[in-house]
Amino acid sequence: MTTTVTGREAPRRRLSAGLRPTAKVLPEHARAHNRSLVLQHLFHEGPTSRADLARATSLTRVTISDLVSVLIAEGLVEELGVRPGQRVGKPAMLVGMRTSAYQIVAVDLTDEEVVRGAVLTLTGDLVVRRDLPVDGRTGSELVDLLTRFCRGLVASASQPVIGVGIGSPGVVDSAGRVVEAPNRRWYDVPLAEQLTERLGLAVHVANDANIAALGEFTFGGASGSGLLVLTVGEGVGAGIMLDGARVRGHGDAAGELGHVTVVDDGEPCACGRRGCLETVLSVPALRRAVDGLDPEAADAALASAGRTLGIALAPVVSALNLAEVLISGPADLLDGPLREAALETVRERTMPVIGGGLQVRMATLDEDVVLAGAAVLVLSGQLGVS
Repeated sequence: MTTTVTGREAPRRRLSAGLRPTAKVLPEHARAHNRSLVLQHLFHEGPTSRADLARATSLTRVTISDLVSVLIAEGLVEELGVRPGQRVGKPAMLVGMRTSAYQIVAVDLTDEEVVRGAVLTLTGDLVVRRDLPVDGRTGSELVDLLTRFCRGLVASASQPVIGVGIGSPGVVDSAGRVVEAPNRRWYDVPLAEQLTERLGLAVHVANDANIAALGEFTFGGASGSGLLVLTVGEGVGAGIMLDGARVRGHGDAAGELGHVTVVDDGEPCACGRRGCLETVLSVPALRRAVDGLDPEAADAALASAGRTLGIALAPVVSALNLAEVLISGPADLLDGPLREAALETVRERTMPVIGGGLQVRMATLDEDVVLAGAAVLVLSGQLGVS
């Protein structure tokens, strides 16, 4: 199924501040770093004069002039005319990022039954949306299906595509290699490398829950000071942001809450163990729990799952002093008794200074949260913008 959205129907999103840099800038990286500073400012602040760019980035006017000239030649930036209303001194020529001149392909692999994809503008506005049934494919067959799906999305773009972003379940390293995704039968799969070679475009792959946090931070207005985004679908994952930076963890496995044991001798899990949070909180598990129940009994079953979630979340919230927990998934299951019971349980199990101000709410971007995060993955990887 394909959905096309016109510019009038897709207003420009409100963008947050950028991510905090997490690596030391070496001299040989200075030019790329300065380029990123300019694009980051134009992306978030809009049209700006060269003089104002120099003041905002603390770069010299000569450096700014050189960088802007290069970015104009690359087609990423354009001159927009003089600043309106200026009467004293030499008119300031405004420059702006050409956010409508390029597009991004984003793919969400969270759902086991369907691959979701979209073509987005650089500011996250939807241009085309497509879904494709997986029909039980796993392993190399799923990689082949994903390749065809991405080619179709690239072909449907109305502007040049700067890259492809993919949110995948499982543990994904910084090079886009899927270390382990049991539900997809992917183990040590260099997914980003394979798709880059097949598509002839830069492909960036990361854990779906991790980039959901990026999407909510950049396009959803969430705070990056202490944020956890919980994705609930066929499995359960979590993405964490602290002090404006995404938390990766040792082995790139930060946020794997879905495979924390919460029920002794519970149901078998795809990871090979029993009683994981995923066996209680995934969409299939919740559907089974409420199947055939009257509304009151169904609410009780969902509240029970919410308490289990709260028990799993409490030490994480306490250790990281989180401000927000955002839940992404079907609202009919998650928003109500389950969410309320999770928040109550976390507050019961943490100090008032930690749990008292905590928010547990549904994700602003709903089912598009991973697609938005995949777009941020490309923006960051290709342009240094987030």
